[in-house]
Amino acid sequence: MNILQALLLGILQGVTEFAPVSSSGHLVLVPWLLRWPQPDLVFDTTLHLGTLAAVLVFFARDIVALLRAWWESVRERRLTTPESRIAWALIIGTIPAGVLGFLLEGFFASLFEVPFWVSIFLLITGVILAASERLSAQQRSLETVTRADALAIGLAQAAAIAPGISRSGATIGAGLALGLARRQAARFSFLLSLPIILAAGAFKLLALVQEGIGGGTAPLLLVGFVAAAVSGYLCIRFLLSFLQRGRLYVFALYCWTLGILSLLILAFRAG
Repeated sequence: MNILQALLLGILQGVTEFAPVSSSGHLVLVPWLLRWPQPDLVFDTTLHLGTLAAVLVFFARDIVALLRAWWESVRERRLTTPESRIAWALIIGTIPAGVLGFLLEGFFASLFEVPFWVSIFLLITGVILAASERLSAQQRSLETVTRADALAIGLAQAAAIAPGISRSGATIGAGLALGLARRQAARFSFLLSLPIILAAGAFKLLALVQEGIGGGTAPLLLVGFVAAAVSGYLCIRFLLSFLQRGRLYVFALYCWTLGILSLLILAFRAG
C-alpha cells in the first residue's frame, strides 16, 4: 500500500461510515475492483479509530450531556430529563448488535471475503433506503424515542454487521419508518454508532496485541487516520444538513449502481 491508497481508503472509510452506503462493503469492493491489496488489521483498526475520533469531536457536547443525564438517572433511579431517556435508548439500541456480533462473528467475518455477497447486500441496502423513505412520516422528535423504538433501531443496526448492509442506512431508515424526523433519525444513528465503533476498535486492538503489531508503517497509518477523521467529521456535518430536505433515494440509487456494477465485473472476471 502506498500513501495515495492510504489517503483514498481513509477518505472512503470516513465518508461511507456515516453516509448510508456501507463502509464495510466499500472497503471490500474498492480494493477488489482496483486490484489493490486488502487493508491489513493494523490499517483497518486505524481507520476505525479515525471515524471514532470524528464522532467524539462532532458530538462532544451531546456525549457529555448524555453521560451526565445517564449518571443522574442511575443515582435517582428514574428518568427525569429527555437526555436521560435518549441515553438509555442508545444503550438498549446497542445490545442487539453486540449480541449478534459476539455469537456470529465467524460467519460475518467470512462474508468479507466474498465480493458477490457484498454486492447483493448493497442492493438490499438500496431497497431499505427507498422503502424507509416511502414509509417516512417525519413527525417525531428524538425525545419521544421509546424502548421499543430503540430496540427496533438496534436490530436494524445488528443486521448491518453484514458487509454491504449500511449501518447508518439501516438505522436512519428504521428511525424514519418509526416516524422520526430525518435530522433526528440521523442524529440518533450517529450517536448509536459510537459504542459499536468503540467496541470494534477495542476488539481489533486486542487482536493486534495478541498477534503482534506489524504490517503498516507510521506514515500510512497517520494519513489513513487523519483522512478518516476529517472526512468522517465533514460527512456527519453534511448529512445532518442534507437530510433536513434531501431524500434517501439518491443513496439508494448509488447502492444499486455499485452493487450491479460489481456483479457485472465479477461475472466478467469469472468468464
